[in-house]
Amino acid sequence: MTEVNNTATYVVENRIAWVKFNRPEKRNCMSPRLNQRMMEVLDELEYRDDVGVLILTGEGTAWSAGMDLKEYFRETEAKGLGAVRQAQRESYGWWRRLRWYNKPTIAMVNGWCFGGGYGPLFACDLAFAAEEAQFGLSEINWGILPGGGATKVAVELLSMRDAMYHALMGENIDGKKAAEWKLVNEAVPLERLKDRVTEVANVLLKKNPVALKATKDAVRRVGEMTYDNAEDYLVRAQEAANSFDNDGRKEGIKQFIDDKTYKPGLGSYDVAASPG
Repeated sequence: MTEVNNTATYVVENRIAWVKFNRPEKRNCMSPRLNQRMMEVLDELEYRDDVGVLILTGEGTAWSAGMDLKEYFRETEAKGLGAVRQAQRESYGWWRRLRWYNKPTIAMVNGWCFGGGYGPLFACDLAFAAEEAQFGLSEINWGILPGGGATKVAVELLSMRDAMYHALMGENIDGKKAAEWKLVNEAVPLERLKDRVTEVANVLLKKNPVALKATKDAVRRVGEMTYDNAEDYLVRAQEAANSFDNDGRKEGIKQFIDDKTYKPGLGSYDVAASPG
């Protein structure tokens, strides 16, 4: 009989998929089983019609305290290089999948976020944290560098000086400092966190989903491009989006120019009114 893998769980409510790391007794450290389960969860939710936004959070007092030192490192390394590479493929694989997910994604950091937890943190499109949350690159404290992409995440999101300090010192920062450093978009008191994230998710649910996906991808892609290459990419991306959902674009223009029912600078057009 196959053992049920509930190391990550989810519930769908009002077109929002609430996904939770579910190892609260381990501060939601990511083990090989959790990484395998997260790929299954992403598969199950990505193209569901009743899901418009995915929110990733943690059960209990932690978001994720990083990679499980016992299960991910010691026990996997004892099985040899092949097992190590497989564990890496599974963890990096679902983080990569999340970076390019078909739906908008939000990290709701309710507590501890350490080391390897920076991988899925960066993979989510938006991130909100409790002011009380604790962030840290503690790898230096036990003799390794911040691997698994954590150093890349720090350099992508922080200034060079802040990234260097964060990686070398091994000190924790709270949610307020994480917002100041731009590891997350905002920090709010823990008791307000779910309401704030729900508010943001509901705004996203009113946007054109094709435009959301194209915009998500564009923001990640153009950062590595020259200006000329980015111009060309964005022209082609818009053409591709138009070919996939030109009726939606035309409906937005119609509601603005002809119906005068909305103003683009003040909100979204009525996506539900689009043909089809």
